[in-house]
Amino acid sequence: MKNIVILISGSGSNMAAIVQTAQAEQWAQRLGASVCAVISNRPDAAGLAVAQSHGIATEVVAHTAFAAEPHPREAFDAALMATIDRHQPHLVVLAGFMRILTPGFVAHYSGRLINIHPSLLPAFTGLRTHERALEAGCKFAGATVHRVTHELDHGEILAQVVVPVLPNDTADTLAERVLAQEHVMYPRAVAALL
Repeated sequence: MKNIVILISGSGSNMAAIVQTAQAEQWAQRLGASVCAVISNRPDAAGLAVAQSHGIATEVVAHTAFAAEPHPREAFDAALMATIDRHQPHLVVLAGFMRILTPGFVAHYSGRLINIHPSLLPAFTGLRTHERALEAGCKFAGATVHRVTHELDHGEILAQVVVPVLPNDTADTLAERVLAQEHVMYPRAVAALL
């Protein structure tokens, strides 16, 4: 079985879309793959309860527990890797995981680590993507699934979805429409990798 480990920090809506698609499309039977664990860096992440409701193992590796370490990012990433590796992942899927990962972490999962970003990369890496797209006068926005590299929001583009920017859009209305399309695209991109 190809194990998929999903990392979240919040509501886990993209994680839920992947889990629901995996179940509806019978990935276990058709692709020999299943979501075996959901891990969060925040103990209060609402997505943990969503994963549990689907019978998926959940774990928390709280990044705040490493604040006193001499190298907190490296210590957190080492603990996170140990937790992920117990599940022997074929793919590690970032789904709203709001941590910048160290080069060592990225190298450890090279070729197996993917992310979704709410812009048409390479445009608008980082945060505030929808606000920045509106400020720039973009006519189109969207989202990108990409392989994770040591450089933030770079790496091979695996899938993109385009969403028109409407005349009265706010960052929130644009984000809502982009997110709805992410929920369709991300499961497809994961299935294509499997």
